[in-house]
Amino acid sequence: MHRMRNRKRTGWQKIIADQGLVFGSPGRDANGQSRPYWDESVHYEFDLDEILALEAQVEVLHSMCLHAVEQIVLTERFADFGLPEWSWEPIKKSWQRSDPYVYGRFDLRYDGRGPAKLLEYNADTPTSLLEAAIVQWHWLTDVYPDDDQWNSLHERLVERWGELLDQLPTNQLHFTWSSADASGEDNVTTAYMQETAAEAGFDTIALPIEEIGFDTELERFVDLAEAPIGSIFKLYPWEWALDDDFGKRVVNSVPETAWVEPLWKTLLSNKALLAVLWEMYPGHPNLLPAYLDDPHELTEYIRKPKLGREGANMTIVGAGMETSTGGVYGEEGFVYQLLDPLPDFDGLRPVLGAWIVGDTSAGLGIRESPGLITDDGATFVPHRIPTK
Repeated sequence: MHRMRNRKRTGWQKIIADQGLVFGSPGRDANGQSRPYWDESVHYEFDLDEILALEAQVEVLHSMCLHAVEQIVLTERFADFGLPEWSWEPIKKSWQRSDPYVYGRFDLRYDGRGPAKLLEYNADTPTSLLEAAIVQWHWLTDVYPDDDQWNSLHERLVERWGELLDQLPTNQLHFTWSSADASGEDNVTTAYMQETAAEAGFDTIALPIEEIGFDTELERFVDLAEAPIGSIFKLYPWEWALDDDFGKRVVNSVPETAWVEPLWKTLLSNKALLAVLWEMYPGHPNLLPAYLDDPHELTEYIRKPKLGREGANMTIVGAGMETSTGGVYGEEGFVYQLLDPLPDFDGLRPVLGAWIVGDTSAGLGIRESPGLITDDGATFVPHRIPTK
């Protein structure tokens, strides 16, 4: 694993905009100055053997996570996840029905010297998808056409949607996101997922979640044409939905209405999962020690809110430092994870976002930050695998 510098393509801004990357507030460089969200002046280079090992590790982590959900449901450990009690039984039933799922993104610490370490699992509403699947692939074919990339995301997504054609209630599939996301990232990510589903054979319709209606007489969700919604992909966190009356209607609509990602993903997109995994697989080379609500023997750790997002409300203790981020999370409780600082490459710290589609590892996206916490000021950079 090496960080390499290279020349930007002429007209790169228009190129990536034409490919759909029309969002992105500036990231920060090693000096704290603004840099483009997409930065192709640098990239990461990997050996093929490294990528093959990472692919295998991601699929192992995926399998471990599914086993963890089974264990959580069997022991009814829902209280540890900070979720409302009324949702526990529906979550359990969602898992027992095997409600179908599509994708997820593992955030990993990796420096090329040892096994990847799981930092968290974005299993419900992962973004940075278009960048990973499309934009960096076209960068590779333009700049390094003879090289390769860990990237079968588009093909895997189309294939996975094809598998779900017979599993979802209808082949009309709605796609929704929150228009409250001012960055536009959720809209773009949802539009790309809609494109892959349409390519697989679904009849797709998009609308913001704020415009989903509810027919109180027929007790069902409807779109703007008052047509019933039988299957819907949402880029909207389950924990947000479960926090209001809308979420109760959503939960009551399942399984007659299929929501993707499914309700049981609330257990995987929650930082409490990290502690459960460590209990189940102590000492596993791809895990860091993690505990619920108390650091136990850890003297250097990062404290993460169970339902936190975008690096909010995190506290780092150790290595002669203590730093924290602001935000609105934490009432639900915290997880304490061993501090294993992200590696330093030219003053920047990459986190590897490794994608799983269905049950297969499917690609890699890398985000860099100048600090130890990867937040909404991160920058996306491409990668390649030299073939010679």
